[in-house]
Amino acid sequence: MQKCKELTSQFLEELRGISGDRVIVGSEVNPDYAQDEMPIYGTQMPQASIDVLTTEEIAAIVKLCYENDVPVTCRGAGTGLVGGCTPICGGVVLCTMKMNRILGYDEENFLVRVQCGVLLNDLAEDALKRGLLYPPDPGEKFATLGGNAATNAGGMRAVKYGTTRDYVRAMTVVLPNGETVQLGAAVSKSSSGYSLLDLMIGSEGTLGIITELTLKLIPAPKCTASLVCPFGDLADCISTVPKFKKAHMDPQALEFFEKEILISSEQYLGKTVFPRVVEGQEVNAYLLVTFDANSQDALDALVEQGAEQVLEAGALDVLVADSPAKMRDAWAARSSFLEGIEEQTRLLDECDVVVPVSEIARFVLFIKEIEGQFDFAVKMFGHAGDGNLHVYTCSNDMEKETFCAQVDSFMEQLYEKTVELGGQISGEHGIGMGKVKYLVKTEGEVKMRLMKGIKDVFDPKGLLNPGKVTLDG
Repeated sequence: MQKCKELTSQFLEELRGISGDRVIVGSEVNPDYAQDEMPIYGTQMPQASIDVLTTEEIAAIVKLCYENDVPVTCRGAGTGLVGGCTPICGGVVLCTMKMNRILGYDEENFLVRVQCGVLLNDLAEDALKRGLLYPPDPGEKFATLGGNAATNAGGMRAVKYGTTRDYVRAMTVVLPNGETVQLGAAVSKSSSGYSLLDLMIGSEGTLGIITELTLKLIPAPKCTASLVCPFGDLADCISTVPKFKKAHMDPQALEFFEKEILISSEQYLGKTVFPRVVEGQEVNAYLLVTFDANSQDALDALVEQGAEQVLEAGALDVLVADSPAKMRDAWAARSSFLEGIEEQTRLLDECDVVVPVSEIARFVLFIKEIEGQFDFAVKMFGHAGDGNLHVYTCSNDMEKETFCAQVDSFMEQLYEKTVELGGQISGEHGIGMGKVKYLVKTEGEVKMRLMKGIKDVFDPKGLLNPGKVTLDG
């Protein structure tokens, strides 16, 4: 791993020759560039930062840094949760937020071309105006699409439509030595050699910097509705999830959350959206289920079938959110979980494991079984329909050192159980620097050696986003 080094005056002069007064150094660098949204993993200021504008500019900067052995870390909106864009070796941070243009649609082939700094929310809204849907729907709507591709983000609609990887057709990438390469093509399939495109997706900025993307779109469904399903019993709630697939239903989203995390979200929003008590019985867990269809009759049939399904499984009630206002309120509460936790919590860590859907009940109940061993609170929610669960450890009164030690023990047990159940230690947040040690323990020597070998081929000097995913480069 590269160490922080002072940037020479000559290097900075050459850097300004490329980017002019957008080269920011020393104490003038934006302090946000020292971390992502999970500073518990550590922070590090870069020696310089640049708000980059074009692929050509990035290529020139990266080439100069490569020639001078200067580490480069790329960041978008900085919404990651694993320390993925933290410049732990200092060097130069490239922020892509100004590369935010939607470059054009190919509506005949259901494609859109974008710069990497376009926000997910902006593309989603723009596509809908054309009757089109960009299906990936991560909880953080103001992340960049380049960041989504770099982490293979999933989100709420992954249960029906898949993850970011399923919608990337092509991309422009700047390699660690400054070369620019086009990966993929505007076609629906390929068997043309190794898929370097798929290798780049989810590589977390360690193999190359994604600067442009060609993304697949689909026709937007004509109507949607959500079911709010409160349960008194946690086990009944989470055990209901696999039954939707067994009943040949195909929900657009199938979300699970506990009462405690809902309370945090509603306090953050300043309004109560979901029922806390139903006919005198306390609610302890919820499912939020969204169906889509191309006709109202088809949607009504799905809603009726879904309601019957959850009531038979033990739901206390079913509330149908079938108007834009009701849908907006329900999903605003769901989308504010992290913001609510962050606002109310001094010390915070998280994991986003994914297990087979058939095992999600066992995993949730395992967490409930062991959480009493620790002094922090545990709050859970997740994309239950695809087995992806987000687990947050929260404390306001523990010492940081004690908190971190207990969290490490907790995570060790969670990840061990995840592997035992046939799962993976990250479903969509990535590894960054926060989860590297757990990746090493769960993936084993052979797979880590292969990943390190790939890193060495792309980036033999270990300068691009060092210290992430493969530990030493």
